[in-house]
Order: sequence, then structure tokens, then C-alpha cells
Amino acid sequence: MKPNTNRNKGVAILLALALLISLLYLYKTASSTGPLYSEIVELFKDEKVTEFTLNLGSGLLTYKEKNDTAFKTYKVPSVDLFIYNIEDYIAKYNETHSVPLKYDYVQSTSWLSILINWMPMILSVIMLVMFYISMSQQGGGRINNISKARVQQENEGRKVTFAEVAGADEEKEELQEIIDFLRNPAKYNKLGAKIPSGVLLVGPPGTGKTLLARAVAGEAGCPFFSISGSDFVELYVGVGAARVRDLFDRAKRNRPSIVFIDEIDAVGRQRGTGLGGGHDEREQTLNQLLVEMDGFGINEGVIVMAATNRADILDPALLRPGRFDRQIYVGYPDIKGREEILKVHARGKPLGPDIDLGVIAKSTVGFTGADLENLLNEAALLAARKNRKAITQEEIEEASIKVIVGPEKRSKVVHEKERRLTAYHEAGHAIATFFATPDTPVHQISIIPRGAAGGFTMSLPKDDINYQTKNDMLGNIVTLLGGRVAEQKVLDDISTGASNDLERATAIARSMVTKYGFSDKLGPVVYGSQSEVFLGRDFTQSRNYSEQIATDIDVEIRNIVEECYDRCSTILEEHMDKLHLIANMLMEKEKIEGDEFTRLMNGEEPETSSGPDDESAASAELPADEDTASAAEEQTVSDDPEPAESTDPEE
Repeated sequence: MKPNTNRNKGVAILLALALLISLLYLYKTASSTGPLYSEIVELFKDEKVTEFTLNLGSGLLTYKEKNDTAFKTYKVPSVDLFIYNIEDYIAKYNETHSVPLKYDYVQSTSWLSILINWMPMILSVIMLVMFYISMSQQGGGRINNISKARVQQENEGRKVTFAEVAGADEEKEELQEIIDFLRNPAKYNKLGAKIPSGVLLVGPPGTGKTLLARAVAGEAGCPFFSISGSDFVELYVGVGAARVRDLFDRAKRNRPSIVFIDEIDAVGRQRGTGLGGGHDEREQTLNQLLVEMDGFGINEGVIVMAATNRADILDPALLRPGRFDRQIYVGYPDIKGREEILKVHARGKPLGPDIDLGVIAKSTVGFTGADLENLLNEAALLAARKNRKAITQEEIEEASIKVIVGPEKRSKVVHEKERRLTAYHEAGHAIATFFATPDTPVHQISIIPRGAAGGFTMSLPKDDINYQTKNDMLGNIVTLLGGRVAEQKVLDDISTGASNDLERATAIARSMVTKYGFSDKLGPVVYGSQSEVFLGRDFTQSRNYSEQIATDIDVEIRNIVEECYDRCSTILEEHMDKLHLIANMLMEKEKIEGDEFTRLMNGEEPETSSGPDDESAASAELPADEDTASAAEEQTVSDDPEPAESTDPEE
């Protein structure tokens, strides 16, 4: 049993005993107060009392009447008053009787009387002690142990191993070396190799950094201490640094051991930044962490692992060799990794015969491990909703689009004018995609409202893409402008549905000019700096270019967008018959799959029927940002007055 539990039970028993003593005394006192005070005095006046004893401390009177053999008790309200009332009767009795009255005044008090008299103070002390014990227990906000680190040690039950981590072979190899070092240090010491003191896992959210750390805990045969970066900083000054010291003290007592700090950017941000010069308590915590990792103290046998998706804001002193000697980038999985991840998350889920995980992996470019897990979970929920015994390709397809855009809203009332506008808008996107970005073919076109979108055109790349060229980015701008151009060409009007398209197109053009050096006029120069996350820097940041350059940047961005607009207009004018064909078919069927769209653009006859069983096995993917360019641009357009937000997580 835990010590704290025993202590609480002891206090409870003590309180119950004190309450019982009080009740017994009150009961005894109540049972001894039968006669009135005047009646007792009258007994002495009538000379009926032959013997008595008075306790001067408690006021308890023990007396015996004439012709009685038993003593009776009575608690007088005031000892002094009682003595004053009976002393005349005692003197008179002794004068008139040959046998004097026997009496005694007792000066000492009984332990019960002492206990009762001091009971309020005793109870108060007990309550204070109980409150102190409760506040001293380990946990948040407790007085004594507030400086203790809230460490979670790896559970001895089910452990995550490297067998459950897929799509990160190189990352596992790097971490396996550390585990092997801990198990067999002599193998490396013979060659003069030293164990890395710190390993930093860096990568986008959802790529499996924490999962890798849990797998290290499952594989390592040494103690593993896990803590979040936000658990260090508290309301009280100095608590963060004290918790860092306590954490490393525990790790040193159990070395060799591993310390894992999740979301280290919560405490490891750059010092001296922010409005007013920074956060003193957080910076002191960071300073203590730096000293513990590489200071005068001996820290051998303790490896610090940390995870973050914001390595750009970490303090440079934290990243130098000697502290975090090794940085492991955990990025988006490739097609092979996605298939392995799907196999891991498909365990325990019955899959239909039409499911091919390799095909799903090809069509999920840009998905992280968390995205793939969510995809299969949503598909399982959809299959359960339909009372099916297995997950089919239909649920996979629906789950892909549901995760990206949202659920279908077939019950939403859409006027014919809006349906026609949406049909031409999405047809414009699709045709512009077909001719401007042939490497990212159209996957699906729909005018069925989903989420906040009135319709969408979805495209996906044929292969994994690591970089984007200038022509690729220009083609993406053309496809984004296809809806706006189609509205203007066919309907002779424009709508608010293209506002999000224009915003994304302008952002791409600005990146081309200021970030990637794609402007012929301004040259291969980066203008401005990355957006900062600290409020203080935003106020003090100054531009690194003149007003004339700022004007040239604005002109260049406008020229790029206008050139792409003209190029899109030319494409739609040359294929106006295709535009009408696709729009009319969308008005009739509400949805066109990628294979059918390709046949229509190649002049082939469309299939007479299509249904869920004929849908493409490919599912929709999330596009990456312009930096990684790991996926094609996805078009999501709204027919509402306020257009749908981009589904690109990086936009």
C-alpha cells in the first residue's frame, strides 16, 4: 500500500477517536445533570448530604445523601459560586452534628477533562497537519514536491517496438545504434567512440517522432524517462530549473538511461526574444537544461532525446554538438513507406478483396503516418455505418475525400443558377489542370457541397515529387485561375467563389519573386525574411530592401499572375467545347471521376453507367507546400459568399 494512503488512514482514525471521546464525555455529562442547581444547594441546606467530593478543576461534584449507600454525581456550573453557597451550611452542620460532614476538594483534573478542555485546539492542530500532508503529496501544485519533475516511466505492460514503426527505416537505424551502444558500450569504446549525449527528432506534425521515441523505450533495456516541455515551466519562479535538476538526478541514479522531452520548443525557444526581452522563467529553465546536458557536471550514461516540429525557433546553444549531437529528420513517407504504414494500421481491420494497399499508397502522396491512420479509421467507421463486414474501396475513397474536404451535403438546397456557376467553375479548373500540369492529372470533379465548399476539383501527382520547378509553379497558378476565367468567359460575370484561388495564386507568385529567386527582373535574390513567431521581432523587424524594390516586387507579382491569367484564358478559349461538355456532364451527374474525365478530354465516348464499384482505386491526397512540393495543388472552391478555406495544411 502507498505511504500516503497509510498516512491519510491514520489521520482519519485519529479524528474518529477524538470524535468518539467527545461524544462519550458529552453523554456522561448529560446523564449526570439530572437535578437542578437549586435542588443540589437545597440538599446541603436541609443537611441531607453526609459526604461529598468536589473537583475544583472540572467542577464535578460527587455526593452521598442520608440513608443512601451509592454516590451521585453532578457538574456544578461554577465552582467558586458553589463553594460560596454551601460553606455556611457546612459550618452549621459541623456545629449541630456530632459526626462532622466529610468532604474533600480535589485539585487535580482527570485526563478526560484535560482532553475535553483541549479538544478544540487538538482538532485544529490535527486539521492543519492533515492539510499540510495533503499539500505535500507529489503532484501539481503541492507544496513540498512542486519542484519534482512529472516524469512518466515506460509502462512495463505492452510496449511499442520498432516492428510497429513503418516508413522510417533510416531513422530506426540511427536510433538502433544508440540502443546498441547502451546495451554493449564496450564494442564502441574499443574504437574510441563516445555515446551521443543528445538526439533531436525533427519533422512535420504526424510523421511519427513520438512513436519512434516510444519504440526506443520499448527496445532499450534501460530506464526511459518521458516528460513534456510544457511540464517544466510553472507559475512559481525557479520551479522549471528545479524540475530540470530533479529530472537529470533521477536519470543519473538509474544510468544508463534515456530522457525524452516531447515538444522541446515549449522550453527551448531562443533566448532574448519576444516583447520586453523574453521570458525570464523559461530562459532560466533553458539555461539549466543547457548546463545539465553539457556543463561542468558529469553526465555520462544519460542520453537526452527530444522531439519538435519547430527546430527553426530553438536556441542555437541547444543545437550545438555536445548537447544535441545528432539531429534526425523524420519527414513525409515515400510510396514504400506509406504502404508499410498502411499495413501496420490495417492490422485488426477486415479488408475487402478489392482493397490494394499499394494502390492506396500511390494515391496518398503527402500523407503522414497520422493521416494514413486517420484514413483507415474513417473508412472503418463508414463501413460500420453501412453495416458491412469488411472495408471496401468505396469506403477508402469516401474517407479520403471526407478527411480533406468534409462530408457530402446532399440535402443542401442549391439553386440552378449556383449549380451552373459551380459546374463551369470546376470544369475550368479541370481543363486548366489537364493542359497546364499534365504530371498532376485530375482525380475527381464534383459539384456536391462538402463542408464549406460548394464543389471541388482534385488532382494528384503520378509520382512522389521532392522539388517544384518554375514551370510547375506557373502551371499551378494557371490551374488555380481556371475557375475565375471560366466564369468570366461563359457567364460574363465573376463570383466570390474564386477568392481562395486568387489568394493561393498570389501567395505562390510572391514566393517565386521573394523566396525562390524566379523573377527575371529582380534576379536570384531573397527579399525579406521568414515570418517570425515572436511578437517582439515583428515590431522591430526592418525590411532589407528599398521602397523601389518593394514597388518592383508588387509589379512582378502582378505580372506573373496576369500572364498566367492570359495563358489560362487562351487554354479555355481553344477548348471551349470541352468546357461546355464537362460542365453539362457535371450538371447531369454531379461527379466525374479522373478516368472518365481523361476519356472525355481525349475525345472518347463516356461510359454509360458508373457507380461506386467502378470508382477509381486512387484516393485523394493532401498537397504539400511550395517548399517540399510533394503533391499537386488541390482545388477546393465554394459557391457560398465566403469561399471555402484551402485544404492545404501548409497554406
